Amino acid sequence: MGIIACPSHMILQPLLHLDLWTQTLQGLEIPILPATQAEILELHEVETKTGQLDAYTLALSFANDPLMTIKVLAHVSAQCTKRQAEAPETLKSALFMLGIGPFFQHFQKLTLVPTHLQTYPNACDELMNVVERSRRAAFFAAHFAIHRQDEDAEVIQEAALLHDAGEMLLWCHAPSLMVKISHQLKDDHRLSMADIQEKILGVQANDLTQSLMLAWQLSPLLRRCTDDRHTQHPQVRNVTLAVRLARHTENGWDCSKAKATRDADVHDIAHLLNISPEVTEQKLRELND
Repeated sequence: MGIIACPSHMILQPLLHLDLWTQTLQGLEIPILPATQAEILELHEVETKTGQLDAYTLALSFANDPLMTIKVLAHVSAQCTKRQAEAPETLKSALFMLGIGPFFQHFQKLTLVPTHLQTYPNACDELMNVVERSRRAAFFAAHFAIHRQDEDAEVIQEAALLHDAGEMLLWCHAPSLMVKISHQLKDDHRLSMADIQEKILGVQANDLTQSLMLAWQLSPLLRRCTDDRHTQHPQVRNVTLAVRLARHTENGWDCSKAKATRDADVHDIAHLLNISPEVTEQKLRELND
């Protein structure tokens, strides 16, 4: 088996191993959300007219777009590696390093998700579900980190946003394979997501995320915070539990099918935050509203 692509460069069959998946996805364009393009165009006009746009404002404009965040972090991190400098840990610091002018020069031509997936409308919808889930995970993670008074709260928030980057890129570039996974999960809820990914893709999305982050040369702290293999560390557990909660409350807090997993989440989050399960559940319900 090897790379089989349709005219729009979609991967139609599983690749041989994780390194090949990483190499292939790393070389493909990452599409962004239409709202991000609109924000960038508007801010480009502001910068052209006033010359007073700052990196903080620019970062805020697309901080909830994990795809654009990856594009910027990967680009700046690669430059840092060439200069033997430390990679940025956040989108904001990446834009400070890059500069406003160079940002607009480098990111002039951007592919939009709906255009990229126009022949795969179901995949586009599924990708947006993952994006929305990642945003909620980032929201939860930030609140957990602030409660814990973690000085790396911003990194933790961004790590939760990017935790499922591998899954997002698979929806972008291997949509037909991802649809197969989605159908199998819906047909049999007892199946494990990781097991089905391994069966159909030959890799697990979480392993792919870590491999891609290493290939993109992202900061060690950001990579560690997204690595589920190190949940003994409070920062990693912060991210992991936020991602879990976002998954288990996708259909609302009171979804009966997710009650057992949600109760387990409450218990584990209570332990992380060092407060009672009852208070934790009340706080989580408020955040989920």
